[in-house]
Amino acid sequence: MSEETTSPEQTASATPATESHDPAVPEAYAAFMRTGWGDRELDLPLHPVAALAAQRRTRLAEAFPGERLVLPTGGFKVRSNDTDYRFRPDTAHTYFSGNQTSDAVLVVHDDEHVLYARPRSSRDTDEFFRDRQYGELWAGRRPSLHEMSSSLGLEVRHIDRLQGDLTQGTTKTRVHRGVSPAVDRMLAAEAALEDDLARVASELRLVKDDWEVAQLQEACDITTLGFEDSVREWPRVREYGERWIEGTFFRRARAMGNDIGYDSIVGGGRHATTLHWIENSGPITPGELVLLDMGVEGGNLYTADVTRTLPVDGRFTTVQRELYDLVFTAQQAGIDALRPGARFLVAHEAAMDVLAHGLEDMGLLPVSAEEALDPQSKVYSRWTLHGTSHMLGMDVHDCGRSSIDVYPRGDLAEGMVLTVEPGLYFQEDDLLVPEELRGIGIRIEDDILITADGSRNLSAALPRSSGDVEDWMGGLIG
Repeated sequence: MSEETTSPEQTASATPATESHDPAVPEAYAAFMRTGWGDRELDLPLHPVAALAAQRRTRLAEAFPGERLVLPTGGFKVRSNDTDYRFRPDTAHTYFSGNQTSDAVLVVHDDEHVLYARPRSSRDTDEFFRDRQYGELWAGRRPSLHEMSSSLGLEVRHIDRLQGDLTQGTTKTRVHRGVSPAVDRMLAAEAALEDDLARVASELRLVKDDWEVAQLQEACDITTLGFEDSVREWPRVREYGERWIEGTFFRRARAMGNDIGYDSIVGGGRHATTLHWIENSGPITPGELVLLDMGVEGGNLYTADVTRTLPVDGRFTTVQRELYDLVFTAQQAGIDALRPGARFLVAHEAAMDVLAHGLEDMGLLPVSAEEALDPQSKVYSRWTLHGTSHMLGMDVHDCGRSSIDVYPRGDLAEGMVLTVEPGLYFQEDDLLVPEELRGIGIRIEDDILITADGSRNLSAALPRSSGDVEDWMGGLIG
């Protein structure tokens, strides 16, 4: 992916972004286009996240008293030639500001919090009808500074003022780097400063408030609908393969949310043994399983992350059911271990204990289960491959810049949300397993909220046990 194609200091009066195949614009046409437009300034209501974002900024500022903190939202990234990917703002920026527009920068300095943003252009420039990235007639209406301020409850200044304001004085400045190359170039800082800001910004997101939990619940509920849509389309799925599920789920994500939270994983048959199979180009074959790892990102950017492994025929074979039930038992053990004060890794350890003993019972381990579970061995991991949990929130792998002593080596607290997703994967060329197991991959994943007295499964509406999965599929397929 390339760097952003515009910079925050680019002004609205700069030459519009056009292409060689665009028609010429005579001055008479340009002058005519600049006249005869009505004023459409809106007084927007305060966004529900505004007060929460203000509290978050206060906590962030308190972690760095007297310092100036700079968090860009990022810009457009090229997909191919002159076409960009759909813009998605940087998580930290949106978490602390509520803003989702491109090319903006949040600056937090003690109790002064300012959003520098690129608003829609006025009608006295060519940008609104010529610019392919920012022009209203090309890319849609951007909010004005007033509209952003009234919606976010935040002082908003034009992005043109950013460099001048940041270069005044000698205030110690920290930048959330790697988001905007232009801002990175504008401000020099030591690596340690950058790391500290990224770390704190991640750790402040670990515990979700009630509003965030509601956002995650909504994302899980829409995700459930997307899974249901996919199974209802089963005749088409069997005809067109993995892509039909991918497209069906994406339709629901776009209709009721912002997007998918990550590229959907649709692994039919042996593709299920590739952990991040996102090509989704294979068939859906009778007699096999299909692994679906999919999640909807809601309008406020909180995402679900759910996996189910389904029998293509609607019913598991004996071997498939035995393996599925083993993974289900491991997942349930992981979920049951979750509670405030427990170590984050407790779900993984509980799930792996079940899977290792199951592999031992199947005669696959070269040593006993207890020996295999020793951290110096872990030979059972040949068939489990990955960790059981990760934090979940605005990023599917949330809070990833936290100190490792806080996450993943720290303890769970009420309000944290994490996945529990054990799996078994038998590669098609694995000569150490019976032939009937080769090419089978099974994963079950749910999104779990840590509560005061244990946990709550936010994705519980989607059936998990083998019997419930069969009944659910039967009811949808008919």
